Amino acid sequence: PAFGLFLFTIARDPLRIIILIAGAFFWLVSLLLSSLIWFIAVKASDPRDERLQKGLLIFGVMFSVLLQEAFRFLYYKLLRKAIEGLVALSEDGCSPISIQQMAYVAGVGFGLMSGAFSMINLLADALGPGTVGIHGDSQLYFLTSAFMTMVLIFLHTFWGILFFHGCEHRRWWEIAAVVVMHLTVSGSSFCNPMYVGSLVPSYLLMAAAAAWAYLLSGGSVQNLRRFLLCKC
Repeated sequence: PAFGLFLFTIARDPLRIIILIAGAFFWLVSLLLSSLIWFIAVKASDPRDERLQKGLLIFGVMFSVLLQEAFRFLYYKLLRKAIEGLVALSEDGCSPISIQQMAYVAGVGFGLMSGAFSMINLLADALGPGTVGIHGDSQLYFLTSAFMTMVLIFLHTFWGILFFHGCEHRRWWEIAAVVVMHLTVSGSSFCNPMYVGSLVPSYLLMAAAAAWAYLLSGGSVQNLRRFLLCKC
């Protein structure tokens, strides 16, 4: 799905490619900072205290989510300045790309980098040692991880649209809703290896975020019906 989003909606526009790469970079920096803080916290704590280590892991995940959303806000501010510069340089006084399009491309950038790191971690686990499910655990680890990676890519895309719309119209409750959804999806991963507890809520939130982002982008039920029926 990530390749399809890039190929059909971004690849033919150089400006969108630049925005996507910059968005991926912002997500990468947020991950680097959150990983550094978590690493320092783990090294400064007692590794034999399992309860403390689990608490640090939960703290690391929650802190990473908040840092990602903080960098999404910083990226919005940067793109807003970029639009002003593009308008000033254009001959007709119009920007070649709208803030809605920037929100979509930035969300795809966040999602692509998030999915790439998820797949890297998955492939690292696949190298071994051991066999999935050898001790009676679920053998669906790789399959569910792939589905989880896919839903995160789509969620970041929809969250980008919702977050930018909230910033643009000063609807702070929309920004708060994105943060809450992100925390919920990330927190649900602690239900694993009971994968139903993480996949089902994530896909339900994805459907809700998709419908919300579609409506905020100017979509309507009539347009959706025409698209499904292949009518102009």
